[in-house]
Amino acid sequence: MSDNFDVLKAHLSNFAALTSKDLDATRPFWKTRKINKGDFFNMQYVVCNDLGLVIKGIFRIYYADPETGAEKNLYFFSENQFLVSFRSFITRKACHYFIQAMEDSEIVYISYSDLTNLYNAHSNWEKFGRLLAELFFTYSQSRAEELLFFTHEQRYIRLIEEHPNIIDRIQAYHISSYLGITNPSLSRIRKRINR
Repeated sequence: MSDNFDVLKAHLSNFAALTSKDLDATRPFWKTRKINKGDFFNMQYVVCNDLGLVIKGIFRIYYADPETGAEKNLYFFSENQFLVSFRSFITRKACHYFIQAMEDSEIVYISYSDLTNLYNAHSNWEKFGRLLAELFFTYSQSRAEELLFFTHEQRYIRLIEEHPNIIDRIQAYHISSYLGITNPSLSRIRKRINR
């Protein structure tokens, strides 16, 4: 946990200007978890109880239609990004989608109850909570705007900017699903961009 806690401390210091004292006091609350490729951080119809930071790996958030079984990728999260079903985490209601590891992964996580206790006990952690809410609101609004205003090619470019090596790490059909296009359409986009 020592190396992972150092990564966590560096990330949280940059994200919310938390001090070493703020962070060291929380060390017992953070735990490390290894998640094998194909395994889940959270399941559909289950309350998300943990907030994670991705140390290593990549995850997809996807919806599985209960009637058809069709899957639709909504987001990807990779190294140095927070991992959570935020709506489920804060409302304590069941999550509408799965969060799955796309490769062997490792996270550092804290439970909802421990994080809530930190909010109540430390003003700097309250600030962290506000910044976290703002971050996930931004993710959500950015995704909605991409779907409304951006072409598939523009969405693909934004995905590559956010996750530079995603093409080498996951299968193309997952990217096609995220973009809302077919694999042949993705191939054409990649060819145009590579020219």
